[in-house]
Amino acid sequence: MSDMLYRVLGATGEKVSAIGLGGWHLGLKHVDEATSIRIVRTAIDRGITFLDNSWDYNDGVSESRMGKALKDGYRDKVVLMTKIDGRTKKEAAKQLDESLRRLQVETIDLVQHHEVIRFEDPDRIFADDGANAALLAARQAGKLKFIGFTGHKDPHVHLYMLEVAADRGFQFDAAQMPLNLMDAHFRSFAKLVVPELERRGIGILGMKSMANGILLRSNTVTPTECLHYALNLPTSVVITGIDSMQILDQACDAVRSFRPMSEKNLQDLLAKTTLAGARGEFEPFKTSSIFDSTASHPEWLGEEPPRIKELLAQ
Repeated sequence: MSDMLYRVLGATGEKVSAIGLGGWHLGLKHVDEATSIRIVRTAIDRGITFLDNSWDYNDGVSESRMGKALKDGYRDKVVLMTKIDGRTKKEAAKQLDESLRRLQVETIDLVQHHEVIRFEDPDRIFADDGANAALLAARQAGKLKFIGFTGHKDPHVHLYMLEVAADRGFQFDAAQMPLNLMDAHFRSFAKLVVPELERRGIGILGMKSMANGILLRSNTVTPTECLHYALNLPTSVVITGIDSMQILDQACDAVRSFRPMSEKNLQDLLAKTTLAGARGEFEPFKTSSIFDSTASHPEWLGEEPPRIKELLAQ
């Protein structure tokens, strides 16, 4: 599709579509398998080359459906990303292997540590027997190419994740976070994290541009304005949930009509959401645990570090 906009994913050199297809929606109950496969393939045919998913989305249904959609030559046309929740080397390796089986691929382009939302998460991930050790081993084995992380709670947790990684001599390839018109006013990833990612050459993945429609309930902005705002940031990809052909059309139309904003246009747009966004009311993933999948399933993270248990037992 000639109207698609393409950008480079940080320092990886990978060329990616500025809009990415969110995987969670593909496994929702109101989306049947045939429709989900049609959405994925039509998106790729229209030039979308970045596909998002996660080990925990809809009990694996999202990955399984995407795996079926990527047959018949579609796999070679995309940068495929998924996420794992495990914090230990053992649990992360197990989840990654399950994702590979569901997606029916030998290599996943980008694997991300999912839901880095607690200050203890970076320390667990970078422990000697932590999840990043599993991803490094998997990269060595050819199971993945690039490593990133995601989170939706607090920009300071993202900054701490970068700090812990740097202390271990590790550089992430990508980081994913909420980037929307409400975020600009409350605990802002755009203000605090995006400049640091730019400085380090890490690919910037925006999500929750409409917060699964919650942001639109503020009656302040339109879906297209939400996507344009996120595209106007130095994002490599803006990942958006697509559960119908109509929503796919909306996303593609937003890319087609996007133009870099003047400072005045940007400030006018932000002014529409100043009051609604001031306290995080329309970003419940920041202010509650409702969107924290691992809070409901702590077993996904794996066991607590053995050394901590030993200290407590003394």
